Amino acid sequence: MANLEILVSELPTLIQSLKLTIGDSNQIIEQIIPINNAQEKLRNIKKLIAQELRFENGKNSAIATLPRIGTVASLFIPSVGLVDPAIAEKFGNSETKISLIDLQSKIDSWIEWGYFLQAIAADILSDLQLVNQLNSDISHLSISNELQRLNENLKINLNFGKFNILTHQIQKISDYQKQLLQLQQKLNHIFNTIKNSRSLLNILLGVSAFYGKSGFALEWLDDDHELIISSEGKFKELTDILNDCDFFQEQIATSIVQYDTLNQQAEQALNKIEQESSEEAINDQEVEIVPKFSTPKIVRSALIIALSLLLLTFGGWKIREQSLSLTQERSAYAKFKSAQKLGMEAASLVQNPPHPLQIWQEAETKWHQAIILLDSIPNETSVSERAKKKLAYYRINYKSISQRVLIEKKALANLESAHKLAIEANLFVQNSPHSLLVR
Repeated sequence: MANLEILVSELPTLIQSLKLTIGDSNQIIEQIIPINNAQEKLRNIKKLIAQELRFENGKNSAIATLPRIGTVASLFIPSVGLVDPAIAEKFGNSETKISLIDLQSKIDSWIEWGYFLQAIAADILSDLQLVNQLNSDISHLSISNELQRLNENLKINLNFGKFNILTHQIQKISDYQKQLLQLQQKLNHIFNTIKNSRSLLNILLGVSAFYGKSGFALEWLDDDHELIISSEGKFKELTDILNDCDFFQEQIATSIVQYDTLNQQAEQALNKIEQESSEEAINDQEVEIVPKFSTPKIVRSALIIALSLLLLTFGGWKIREQSLSLTQERSAYAKFKSAQKLGMEAASLVQNPPHPLQIWQEAETKWHQAIILLDSIPNETSVSERAKKKLAYYRINYKSISQRVLIEKKALANLESAHKLAIEANLFVQNSPHSLLVR
């Protein structure tokens, strides 16, 4: 019994080693040996338990049925300190007596878990494409950390007085918006992979992309046989990760709106700087002094007449050209301002989600109207370049909102369908002539 108690005192360390950290393929290989060693020690403990039970059976045939509080056929499992509730079942009740028979059953579960981990490790290492993808994932930030990084960039202090700095900041905002959209697409892929895949290896790829360089480990299967995963000291089931994906999608949608608001503010400041610079340029124009040349009186008179006729002809054409150009400029500027106003209204509408479907649809309409206005601005106008840049941002926002509208429509349709089925089921139960058992 003394030897058995010594080996049982090592149980917490053995059980903690029964996990598989997924990431670098070299690390996966290195973990197989400790798992094998832990299984071997567990098998030794199991043998000693069998010997002890045989010895006790020899003294008393009923000893194997002693309750958990029995003094002969039971042992203490040492405490492992604070254990997360998600994996409490893995360790059992620490500092509590457990019968030798129950301990045998627990050891069988731990050994089986070790075999499962070894099988997963072998499957991963035999798939080169899978190994390459896992090695790639650990070079990127986790979804949580990447989103945190992008949200911290929302604290940009716009320099409203410097044209060059403000232009650079607008470009940075555009880059961050693109990164957010890429993160949104990645999150959609992760969610669909984990939710819809029937292959555990594919599910692990989704989890790997979710955690990135933070890494993760397979810890245990809960009572419902759902995989429990740990990363950075936190334990989650697969359903918890799916819930996190939903939460992060909401955060990304909010961040996209905030970035667009920031971009609107920067654009307005840039417009103001350009306008002030234009006025200063007009006021600072230098008066050109034309040297006077003496010409004969008759020749001078002829020149004056010829020039007057030429100016009349040229001036009339120039005035018409300027009139057309001015009208086009005013129209282009008005369209640009209207599009900006619609963009700000759309961005404001979808702040602080969730929202009903009507709000998302209204924002979608405003983005669409703004896109039509910007797309109609002629290339030769002064606001053309800014309109093109704005058009690119608005198309991104429109696409994002349109996807959200589709999701909301689908959710609403599912809710209506469920409500209809519930009504039909209720009517069927009320009108059914069959017995309760048949129903």
